[in-house]
Amino acid sequence: MRAITLTSFGGPEVLVEGQRPDPVPGRGELLIRVTASGVNRPDVLQRKGAYAPPSGASDLPGLEVAGTIAGGEPAELAAAGFALGERVCALVAGGGYAELCVAPIPQCLPAPAGLTDLEAASLPETFFTVWSNVFDRGRLQPSETLLVQGGSSGIGVTAIQLGKAFGAKVLVTAGSDDKVAACVALGADVGINYRTQDFVAEVKAATGGQGADVVLDMVAGDYVGRELQCLADDGRLVIIAVQGGVKSEINAGEVLRRRLTITGSTLRPRPVAFKGAIASALRAQVWPLLAAGRIKPVLNKVFPAAQASAAHALMESSQHVGKIMLDWTI
Repeated sequence: MRAITLTSFGGPEVLVEGQRPDPVPGRGELLIRVTASGVNRPDVLQRKGAYAPPSGASDLPGLEVAGTIAGGEPAELAAAGFALGERVCALVAGGGYAELCVAPIPQCLPAPAGLTDLEAASLPETFFTVWSNVFDRGRLQPSETLLVQGGSSGIGVTAIQLGKAFGAKVLVTAGSDDKVAACVALGADVGINYRTQDFVAEVKAATGGQGADVVLDMVAGDYVGRELQCLADDGRLVIIAVQGGVKSEINAGEVLRRRLTITGSTLRPRPVAFKGAIASALRAQVWPLLAAGRIKPVLNKVFPAAQASAAHALMESSQHVGKIMLDWTI
């Protein structure tokens, strides 16, 4: 099969198309003939040598795919409601940058009705992540306020739409006025340009001084202390990436006095059963919204799979709004 391999750790140029043996699904797995793969920040970190795949996972980058089921034990497929030839999308721990990809059956979902394979492939990594962190860990409730740091990212555009769909007020930060406008067009109630505005002051102003109930943070570093100031009493800060660094200085007294929660997670190393539970929740509560058009994938640019290096260069430029995709059919 064709696959995008890492010749070494380094810049985008280390991503090179090559050949790999076709993977074989094991017990509890199915084989997907991939037509589209999503590009995500963890792929960039893996390319740089900063985010190794979990034990037993493919060394190829790629955490989300869509295509058709090309293999698997028929009885296991039937028990999960799948069949050979069916269109699916899946969250995987690696191996998504290839024409064939093995995925645990519980982490697979039917491609939502009305969506292309490219659109379906853009969903798993961000939707699993947002659901797990905003709704499970962050416990966002209808009528509460969600602050999304980096609202124009793949995670950000998903969090905006899911937050609004489930009745929250959504505030976002982004790095330019154009990105802020794009976030507002997607449904964000308030957009904040973090380069020209103080997001702490803007969040307080937008909430009548109360603050946000949940903050979804992909920055960490010196943002954490400021985000605590953004939180309402009993607020929850959920950290899912550390683009601003791993060290933070906080006022612990503020955490105590206002009963604040600081939490976070990484999804990739979690067990199949954990991810399968997220998939079940998404299928029941979010997939109908996608089929009805109440939530939509946001694709920024599609590259031929052989141009994965160009896709990574765009990702690192942070000039995109929404998802960057690889197409295996061109």
